[in-house]
Amino acid sequence: MKRRHFAGAALLLPIASAVRAQTPAWPQRPVKFILSQPAGAGPDILARYVTDQLARLWNQGIVVENRPGGQNVIGAQAAARSPADGYTFYYATTAAMVTNAFTFKSLPYDPVKDFVPVRLVGRSPFVIAAASGFAGKDLADTLAMAKAQPGVISIATEGPKTFSGMLADSVAAKAGVKLNHVPYTKAPEAIQDVVGGRVQLVCLPDAALTAFIKSGQLRALAVSTAQRQADMPNVPALSETFPGFEYTGWNGVFAPTGTPADVVARVNRDLETVLRQPEVTQRLLQLGSLAEQKMSVAEFDAFMRSEHSRWRDIVKALGITAE
Repeated sequence: MKRRHFAGAALLLPIASAVRAQTPAWPQRPVKFILSQPAGAGPDILARYVTDQLARLWNQGIVVENRPGGQNVIGAQAAARSPADGYTFYYATTAAMVTNAFTFKSLPYDPVKDFVPVRLVGRSPFVIAAASGFAGKDLADTLAMAKAQPGVISIATEGPKTFSGMLADSVAAKAGVKLNHVPYTKAPEAIQDVVGGRVQLVCLPDAALTAFIKSGQLRALAVSTAQRQADMPNVPALSETFPGFEYTGWNGVFAPTGTPADVVARVNRDLETVLRQPEVTQRLLQLGSLAEQKMSVAEFDAFMRSEHSRWRDIVKALGITAE
């Protein structure tokens, strides 16, 4: 009896292994990505393109759910409260996951405690541009004009607490000049006022200005990356005027805290597979995003920690009060 008992137990081992091997692989149903921006906005176009590539890789449907409003608060809160079952992710921007923590007195979500970082997708540079007929021939010349005539030159942005606004104020502070900050709620209106000569400069994401720069309606003075961009080789990087200065937004994927670690690791690996494809890299560049081709979960976690420190210092240096 004992021999039969042990023989039976031994037979159960390969059977158990076979059962585990036949456990359905993730994902077994459609995956949802929540987005804080409206349909058609830059992050939405990026998210839909990237998730389309993942859907092909997974042979599974992906739903992109737009939850705009409240300066990313509505979408971030919805994502934070979603089930941590590996089927809901948050496609987020820097504002939602970092700067909101320093520009809002309180948030209905915690960017650190409510989410786990999955992977950085791409970095989004900003461009400072002027109308084609503007007198300043480059950024250094423009800043010299601003120093000679304080308060004469105006710069259009999306507002003082937005990325474009903080970049404009950071450049002015570093140069020791006064620029008239003109906030706009809609980028197209800001661009048209610069093209029409009502405002001298504009500071917006690369993707918003590229078409106007290529058409000759705007002239790029500087790009906010550490090095010049491949698609704008003749446009100086801000670091050429201010050594070591780099200023980019980014977009990345997060999951509600408690999401299975193996699913987080899988999504990280699959995003890397997608982002290493040359055609994907090229398409993201056309959409104003520099694809991040290699970044582990641990590296993204470390990146997020450094971003919180960096943006806390930027907001403090600009004297921005949380509201």
